[in-house]
Amino acid sequence: MDSPTVWRAITALGAWLRNRDPPAVGSVTDGTVPGPDGDIPVRVYRPEGAGPFPTVVFFHGGGFVSGSLDSHDAVCRYLARESDCVVCSVAYRLAPEHPFPAAVEDAIAATEWAAQHPDRLDGDGRLAVAGDSAGGNLAAVTTLAARDRDGPDIDYQALLYPGIGVREDQASVRDHGGTILTRGDIEAFRDWYYGSDIHLENPYGDPARACDHSDLPPATVLTAGHDPLRDGGRAYADQLDAAGVDVTRREYSEMIHGFVSMSASIDAATDAIADVASDVRDGFAG
Repeated sequence: MDSPTVWRAITALGAWLRNRDPPAVGSVTDGTVPGPDGDIPVRVYRPEGAGPFPTVVFFHGGGFVSGSLDSHDAVCRYLARESDCVVCSVAYRLAPEHPFPAAVEDAIAATEWAAQHPDRLDGDGRLAVAGDSAGGNLAAVTTLAARDRDGPDIDYQALLYPGIGVREDQASVRDHGGTILTRGDIEAFRDWYYGSDIHLENPYGDPARACDHSDLPPATVLTAGHDPLRDGGRAYADQLDAAGVDVTRREYSEMIHGFVSMSASIDAATDAIADVASDVRDGFAG
């Protein structure tokens, strides 16, 4: 697929199929938060019960090119329900119209806003970031930026098959390129988002390139056995662990890339969300 338009159409169709019977939560509210280039759309999911609650800022996947608030609606509903947290889903700007670092700037801005306005979210001041695929990259980048810029304080990061440290010579790319994501897809996303190999060396473009991974929040790194991004996620978990970060590794050996979004058809998807939610709850408790 050599067109962002095609990817977006397929993602929109998938969102319609996945979200036909979404799980109930306390409330869902659409809004915007200020961004560096105008308002950023967000969708806020509040769990049942009386707040305030911890807050999870969530970034959707889609290769930095597709994905939306709708594409990950069910995921965010399950996460809010299972974690007993407010989930603030962020519709960051997409490439190629808005290449790197636009998505990073939006992710950081939305996280800073959530940290500064817990009362607007029914939040209690505790804060985590989460995301899948490209969104997992943005969640990790946001923690690096928060550390480097002295805030905001982020208590936990949940990285679901993150698009981090992906290299063509990795076994997972060789063996599973073509399972959901082809090698050509990965290259196209890279070209549309980064535009130049120089940006791949930037730790805010690829967190695996950071020289220092210390003093980052505890993390869950979730990988899928039949995912071309698997080895990059594993390697990033190794980097965090080597830097003294508390890492929970969760690998679903029989699963494919993007499976967490397939809760309507794959039981392991809801199991995985429940596992991640448990890790987030434990992270806040610790």
